[in-house]
Amino acid sequence: MDSAKLVLTLLDEGYEKKTWHGPNLRQSIKGVSLKQAAWRPAPGRHNIWEVMLHAAYWKYAVRRRIEGRKRGSFVLEGSNFFLRPEPGKLNEAAWKADKKLLEQEQRALRVTMTKALRTALGAKELRQLYGVAFHDVYHAGQIRLLRRLMRASEQQRTSPEHPGKGEWRRSPMPLRQDRRKRSPT
Repeated sequence: MDSAKLVLTLLDEGYEKKTWHGPNLRQSIKGVSLKQAAWRPAPGRHNIWEVMLHAAYWKYAVRRRIEGRKRGSFVLEGSNFFLRPEPGKLNEAAWKADKKLLEQEQRALRVTMTKALRTALGAKELRQLYGVAFHDVYHAGQIRLLRRLMRASEQQRTSPEHPGKGEWRRSPMPLRQDRRKRSPT
């Protein structure tokens, strides 16, 4: 398989094609309810909806770079992460519209990539292109984790076995230890 076909295959698998590693980005949001999409694991943390739009934005950003277009042409105002749900817009129509935006950005990037990979410039863009696929897989895992965290938090709040029923209780997490050996100075 040549490198162009490989990159397109990676992009497809990261977003929608069946893979060996588990759910891709599209599969990770399949069946996500409005409530799940908007749930946050803690104040100030991103939710599934925001992570999904973040992936859409970076598909746009890579496509824009390849096409040589100026910044600021994304359909949403801002960049990188977008607050969701917007105030007063916690509704199915808004959730569906943003899922459609992700799909549109995937399709547009795929078309741009296919064209670019036929040119000498396209070969220079390979790293960005497979980076999008890896980005999708990373965030697919993050979304799956958020779904599990929400389920666990709901079970914890409603379980009669837990004192403090009805409130979120965090268990302290130890800080990651730096395992590198340090020389005394």
